[in-house]
This record gives sequence, C-alpha cells and structure tokens, in this order.
Amino acid sequence: MHLTVAKLGEFCKGKVVGDSQKIVSNITIDSRKVTEGSMYVAIKGQRVDGHKFVADTFEKGAVCALVEQVPEIEGTYILVESTLQAIKDIAEGYRKTLKAKVIGITGSVGKTSTKEMVASILEQKYKVTKTLGNFNNEIGLPLTVFRIREDDDIAILEMGISDFGEMSRLTKIARPDICIITNIGQCHLENLGDRDGVLRAKSEIFQGLQEDGIVILNGEDDKLRTIKEVHGVKPKFFGLKENGENFAVAKNMLDKGMEGTELTISYQDGESIDVLIPIAGGHMVYNALAGAIAGKVLGLTLEEIKAGIESYQSISGRNNTICTDKFTILDDCYNANPMSMKAAIDIISKSKGRKVAVLGDMFELGEGELKLHGEVGAHAGKNQIDLLICVGERSKFMAEEAKKYTNNVVLHYQDREEVLAKIDTLLKKGDTILVKASHGMGFDKIVEHLAKL
Repeated sequence: MHLTVAKLGEFCKGKVVGDSQKIVSNITIDSRKVTEGSMYVAIKGQRVDGHKFVADTFEKGAVCALVEQVPEIEGTYILVESTLQAIKDIAEGYRKTLKAKVIGITGSVGKTSTKEMVASILEQKYKVTKTLGNFNNEIGLPLTVFRIREDDDIAILEMGISDFGEMSRLTKIARPDICIITNIGQCHLENLGDRDGVLRAKSEIFQGLQEDGIVILNGEDDKLRTIKEVHGVKPKFFGLKENGENFAVAKNMLDKGMEGTELTISYQDGESIDVLIPIAGGHMVYNALAGAIAGKVLGLTLEEIKAGIESYQSISGRNNTICTDKFTILDDCYNANPMSMKAAIDIISKSKGRKVAVLGDMFELGEGELKLHGEVGAHAGKNQIDLLICVGERSKFMAEEAKKYTNNVVLHYQDREEVLAKIDTLLKKGDTILVKASHGMGFDKIVEHLAKL
C-alpha cells in the first residue's frame, strides 16, 4: 500500500485534518501493531474504545488516525461518522486500484482448507496474498484487502457470513474475478433458516463478480447444482462423476487413511494428472478439485498443479494432524457444524488402531440443534468409534444417540475442564484422537494438553 491520507479520505468521504499528503503504507485496528507509516483505525468496541490509544499510535509512528471524534493530541486524522463503515469504504476504494486477480471463497464447510489448497497451487506460478486466520468477516476482509500489494498477482479472500446481506457487503469490497463455493450445509441456521436460506445468502457473492468472472462450484452439492448460470456464464463444476458437466473429476481414488488420498484428476478437455493429497479426509478431494480448476483457468501447467496439491500443508485447528510419541491427534477444533463433524468422524473411522473422538457442542444451529447433535452422535456410533467423549449441554443428545448404535464406550461431560481432569486415564498409547467442536468451546486447550502427554 502506498496511498496519501487525502486519497484514503476521499475513499471514505471523511474530513481530513492535518497533512493530507502523508503516505500510508499499512492500516491496522490494533494499536499494538502500529509501525512507521501506519494508519490506525480507532474502533469503539463493547469493552474497549480504540480512541484511547490514538496518542500512543502517533508516538509509535502512525502517520494518520481514522477516528469518530477529534483526538486530544495534535496529528493528522480522518474524521468519519463510523470507522467500521469507513474501513469498508477504504478497502473498496483500494481494491479498485489493484491489478491482482481476486478469488473469493465461501461455503458452509471447508472455506479455509480450500483457500489453503488454492494458494498452495497458485503459488507455484504467482505471487499470492491470502486471508490469514479468521479474517473473513466485515472487519477481517477489509484488513486482508489492505495486505494486498501492488505487485501481487493473486489475492485469495475467504468470505464468511452468518446472516443475509453480509455477503453482499463483502463482495462489494472484494469484487472477485473468480468465485468458489465449497458446499451448502447446515450452519448459521438460527439466522438463515434452512439450506435454501444458506444458498441464497452464500450466492450473494455473485453480486460483486467481475463481468468476465468465473464461477467454480461443487457439483456434488444438490443446492449448488441448481445454479445453471451466473451473469450469463455457466459455472465450472467439480465432482466425482464424469457426467459431461463437471469441468474436473476425481477418479481412481485410493484412501490411504491418515496418509492422505491418491487419485487422478481428469479435466473436461481430456487432460489428467495423478496426485497424492497429503492430508487425510475425503473432503480434501473436493478442495483439490476446486484448486485444480483455479489453476487450470489461470494458466498453470499440470506439473505445477500437481506440485501445489502435493505440497499442501494443514494449519492449526483445521484438519491438522499432530503425531506424538503416544498419539496421533486430528486437531480440527477451530469450528464445527454437522457436515464437518461427520466428515471428521469418517476420517478417523478409517485410521489404524483404537479410534477416539472428543466432540463438543456446535453453535448457531437454530431450533433443530438438538436433533442435529443427535445425528452426529448416531454417525459416530454407526462408525464404531472405540471411545466417544461428548462435551457440553447440547452434546448430551449426541451421546444418547450414539449409544443406540454401538456397544463401545460413550461418555458425556458437562464442560472442557471436566474432560481435561479425566482424559489422561481414558487414553491408551497408539490412539488416534479426533478433537472437534465449535470455536467457543475452547477445545484448543484439549489439543495442547494431549500434545504434551
């Protein structure tokens, strides 16, 4: 980023006070991360008012502050009614100055792992910037856009929502050249109602798609398959069936358990590549197919696409395998919904040795949440997980349903602390352990504990 304070003020229609020709090289909402050339954005939070730190940021080298009230210290600032709206307006303006092609990724499950797969592939040819962590909402997305540099070729933006209208606002900022939707599942149902509502909300991403844009969709998803065209262009579907419609198909799949999946990716034009996805789970096949299409349409060779898939690395909390002297731990504790829970159970059900699942409550599922927890429990029971540990008030229903389908050990605990106090006595050397729940359950503490045993 290399923009004047005047230009940033123009983007957000703010009042510039001070030296309008100062150059801003980065934008942050965290006063602790201010460096020389920063513009600090003061946000009034529920607990802390960022305006209290404006003076500190000027001392650290901030060249400008974006504020809703006049600072008590002298310095350059942009005054606006809402800093939260202003950072979105600035991101939208800045995005229009960039030459990088933008890939927007959304879906109920697999956004992050798909983003990482697409990045791993495209980095074989291009300079890529991607969403870090969970910076995928109406604050995080603008901050990710601010990280894109003038010499970047590709920007991969994860886009997460929980209600109608949010995606419209995100896509207005991102203006994607390529849209990828991973699937339509049962998530955020308390706001979106049902899967048809999820489809409508996720499909808002197309509102910002560039005129010559490309749409990449999971052809195995019954809801996404109903999308016949976007802005007059047919989507490029991926899937497991060679039906004449899928642009990329997975063939000759060999599940190698925790070692990953071998397969052939066959394109509609007759080209194909043999690859090894180095991460366990059938869902990774879909991620690889989405990435393989993105690579193809952006001009990568088959060899580059293969190298990108085979060099993929998982990240903490997202289908991340941790091997210790005692256990193999599948750390998938960042978030959870019924679809991703069942997929994770499928992974460890095929692992060697004793199979253990530590599963916790799933949030934001609406009125049917208890039934959905029960369905996950039934799935675990049918897959004959050797030891199922269910944690949380909602997960009582998970445990009750699991017991109907298995004679293996099924336990229920009220909270994480109760599990941490007892889990050491329940495990055996050589166990493969899945740890998964919604982020608010704090299951990263369980992963940390197991990794140290």
